[in-house]
Amino acid sequence: MITYGELFIGGTWTAPSSTELLDIRSPHDNSVIGRAAQALPADVDRAVAAARKAFDEGPWPHTSPAERIAVVRKLAALREKRADEIAALISAENGSALWFTKAGQPGLTRQVNAYLKAAEEFGWEETLEPSDPAAPFRSVVRREAIGVVAAIIPWNSPFSSASAKIIPALLAGNTVVLKVSPENTLSMNLLAELLAEAGLPEGVISVLPADRETSEHLVEHPDVDKIAFTGSTRAGRRIASLAGEQLKRVSLELGGKSAAIILPDADLGAAIQGLKFGALLNNGESCIAQTRILAPRSRYEEVVSGLKDLIESLGVGDPADDGTFIGPMVRRDQQERVLGYIRLGVEEGARLVTGGPEVPPGLEAGNYVTPTLFADVDTSMRIAQEEIFGPVLVVIAYDDEDDAVRIANDSEYGLSGGVWSADPAHALAVARRVRTGTVTINGAPIGFDGPFGGFKASGLGREYGAVGLGTYTEYQTITVPEAR
Repeated sequence: MITYGELFIGGTWTAPSSTELLDIRSPHDNSVIGRAAQALPADVDRAVAAARKAFDEGPWPHTSPAERIAVVRKLAALREKRADEIAALISAENGSALWFTKAGQPGLTRQVNAYLKAAEEFGWEETLEPSDPAAPFRSVVRREAIGVVAAIIPWNSPFSSASAKIIPALLAGNTVVLKVSPENTLSMNLLAELLAEAGLPEGVISVLPADRETSEHLVEHPDVDKIAFTGSTRAGRRIASLAGEQLKRVSLELGGKSAAIILPDADLGAAIQGLKFGALLNNGESCIAQTRILAPRSRYEEVVSGLKDLIESLGVGDPADDGTFIGPMVRRDQQERVLGYIRLGVEEGARLVTGGPEVPPGLEAGNYVTPTLFADVDTSMRIAQEEIFGPVLVVIAYDDEDDAVRIANDSEYGLSGGVWSADPAHALAVARRVRTGTVTINGAPIGFDGPFGGFKASGLGREYGAVGLGTYTEYQTITVPEAR
């Protein structure tokens, strides 16, 4: 059993304000796998005070981009050395299948490398000549750090979410308080160990596992300059409201109900195999999961049959087993939430093709859900509109291409999506019509150099690459007179 009795505040392991430790339970069988301290508002105050002092008085915001890049490179190298340990620990905490957490480790490297490349090429300071040749001045435009960043991340993919925020924040010279979910306390404390070893100055970063009440205290803290949040749209709306009262900078990566449009000429075998990962990655607990499958009426039953065979072939069980593709939901209440949506789908009149609200036999001790497929789904049904966050797919029929685009856009969300076609150029033309932040063609993976984020209720702002780095900076313009 792993035990963390202290909190990582300002780069130092420190006694928490409460000596009570939280039991960290395995989603597989609900056994206790660790115990750890949790932050309370008093601990948030200490972390923010350390970050404020480090930003206002410390060296970090005044270091050169090259110096900050060197620290982040060291952090990345330290993480890579412990990649297998990280993958196993996330699986144990989250219930994410080990294939997924292992596959995510190279992705973390690509994510950080994209930020490093952006930082090396970034226009930290540029001189602009006046558009009027007679103007007696020139403008020096600087990009400088915002200040104290509160980075708040969910439980479903903790290292990726943390890296998406703390890496650009640190590269820009900010100080950071990283608030993590209680479910991820063990893996995020491992991240804290890496941060301590990377050599950041005192006060620059804290890692605080905490509940929602403590998170709200962090959001409202007057010494926080920017909030970077990933989580539900409901929580994002609350954070945006609180941030607006103080005019804090805010970026929000929120929920999704992404559509995969299968065009009539698509290779169905390839599309269905691609949806194994695009729709059911991380047990379906993914904001970018393409859980609405849009199929042409001419091939509708082919798509339904192919997805049925796929879903019934997936191994469900202990996330540590090599044969497992779908593990348990992270918590018992999340399991109940997903099972409730499955029951709702039946009540709404959708055709239950495979799966259902029964827990897989022999796995009752854990938070398991049987992967489920619904057909004959109308876009007005709640299972077609609301984010379920579990291994539940719906297949919706469309009449023609315009109808497919209309259905894809008939959602309050706009985070991700996909198009499948034998003609990639045609697929690209369709993708341009879908109102969503990211669209993949024929299962191409999402890259880290381009911006990532959502339209509509899927959020505000963007992450990844140069655009993501820029969201952690403020513009300053200095007008310099020309000597005459």
